[in-house]
Amino acid sequence: MPDLQLRPRRHYAATPAEILRLDNGLTLIYQPLPSEVATVDVWVPAGAAADSCSYSGMAHFLEHLIFKGTPTTRPGDFDALVENCGGFTNAATGYDYAHYYITTAAELLGHVLPTFADLLLNAAIPTEEFERERQVVLEELRQAKDDPDWVGFQALINQVYGQDIPHPYGRSILGTEAHLQAQSPELLRQFHRHHYQPDNMTVVVAGGVPRDRTLDWIQTHFVGQGARQGPVAQASLAKDPSTKDLIAKGLIAQDRVTKALTTPPKTSLKHPSQQASRQVLTLPNLEQARLMWAWIGPGLEDPETATGLDLLTAILTDGRLSRLVQELRESRRWVTDVESDYSCDRLGGLFTLTAWLDLEYLEAVEQAVQTQILDLQRRPVDLSELKRGQIQLERDFIFSLETPEDFAELYGHSSIIPDLDRVFDYPQWVQAWTPQSLQKLAQQYLSPDQARLTVLRPQS
Repeated sequence: MPDLQLRPRRHYAATPAEILRLDNGLTLIYQPLPSEVATVDVWVPAGAAADSCSYSGMAHFLEHLIFKGTPTTRPGDFDALVENCGGFTNAATGYDYAHYYITTAAELLGHVLPTFADLLLNAAIPTEEFERERQVVLEELRQAKDDPDWVGFQALINQVYGQDIPHPYGRSILGTEAHLQAQSPELLRQFHRHHYQPDNMTVVVAGGVPRDRTLDWIQTHFVGQGARQGPVAQASLAKDPSTKDLIAKGLIAQDRVTKALTTPPKTSLKHPSQQASRQVLTLPNLEQARLMWAWIGPGLEDPETATGLDLLTAILTDGRLSRLVQELRESRRWVTDVESDYSCDRLGGLFTLTAWLDLEYLEAVEQAVQTQILDLQRRPVDLSELKRGQIQLERDFIFSLETPEDFAELYGHSSIIPDLDRVFDYPQWVQAWTPQSLQKLAQQYLSPDQARLTVLRPQS
């Protein structure tokens, strides 16, 4: 196997990103790249973790409504503007963030940026658009409930986060049907006005746009609506007909509305109990069974350890030569597929492993996975395994940074790390792991005594 030669940092970016804190509190991350394309990616730390327990799904619902116009921009105008410039726009909501981005020719970025900033800071959330998009979100939730992988994962994370302590990662990003029905345009407007302020935003600009012009654009257009609002006035909510109607029908209480929008949801920085648990769900119309494991790990505050857990996922399931793919799919043909992943967020990380299989192999596959996990704890991995995993992870890292959009997403997701240059140390962190240190890592985080297992079975 050839030796892996680490690329110098300039392979990933022409120059390190510059982080600027503007007078209004907004954080600008500027990354010049030798490209004729530019991306603007705006990150707001108001994902599902910012939802109230009484109104889950607000952050995701708002994502649908941001592009529905402002007092000066009609619904659809922004989409037409971006399309006429040959660009594209999209958004996503996670647990920690919602983020919105546009990618277009660098020379045309100045044409779309003013309207983009207007939508983010001054979203009107018209009542008619609210009702239309509520049906869209409800349909998205219904379709998700028809997806056994989504149902299984929701059951798994609720098993991890929802039993011992009220943790925001245990809630669905999409919310619940009851919570979505209880929301109103004014509730979303208040949520937006509270969170979508310049001092609560990180704007990442990556691509072939000059620094001075970028700084001028951001300072000019991301002005905002003034200081973040304090407590929500009951009179303000009572003026909204849809909210007033919900209160009159007893579907929501006025004091709960006020509390939900002004009191951040309680979160715990403690990990849930590490005691193992197992749950079995029987689903109709399920063609294949699933085995879904989860282990708690560190979050973004410890990226080096998270890199080691990435390595363990590569050794277990990345490629045909990985342990579980080789044994369970290629050799024994007990599974149609097996995958593992390590997700790293603000309040912690989650190591997950999923196998898709016929019902008759459930017991055998469960035992085989447990055997491989125990083997990672009992003896160091082979050097050849380690080297293969290191090469795969660095290859994936290099391939994930090919466009301005890639850089913007990396910086935005990692923006809580004080020194953003550290994100380019990922290959060095990968190379620092040894068979012995990986063994200790598996002992610390992947004990079968700390595993949560969700089993999905077809109805007989």
